[in-house]
Amino acid sequence: MDCIFCKIISGDIRTKILKETLHSMAFLDAFPLAKGHTLVIPKKHHVKIQDMSIAENSDLFSLVHQILQKVDKLTGSTLVASHNGKEAGQEISHVHIHLVPRSKTDSAGPIHSMFNSTLKFSNSEIDEIYNKLK
Repeated sequence: MDCIFCKIISGDIRTKILKETLHSMAFLDAFPLAKGHTLVIPKKHHVKIQDMSIAENSDLFSLVHQILQKVDKLTGSTLVASHNGKEAGQEISHVHIHLVPRSKTDSAGPIHSMFNSTLKFSNSEIDEIYNKLK
């Protein structure tokens, strides 16, 4: 498999590992968007979060919680993001959670700034979506 994250887990690629657990690993991003940009990944290769077992998922988000406390101390605010699938913007097809320290002077904005416009739905469309997700 030619997955950069799997190569990090196997030790073929060196990185600054912050913490490891049974199922997960946190390390500094090699291409940071801000000082302290950290990635948290499962050790087993999964493309999407819902592909992970409950135990792997719990372990991953527990590690996110632990590392987030430290990353957040850098600027006081941290973007927590995951692109869950190629169409969602996932560039590496291995689950990964970004922890990106944010500040008033960075060039990023809120999530709505990623999209050109918001959508308008009728009440019946909203009910249909609601029933599919319920």
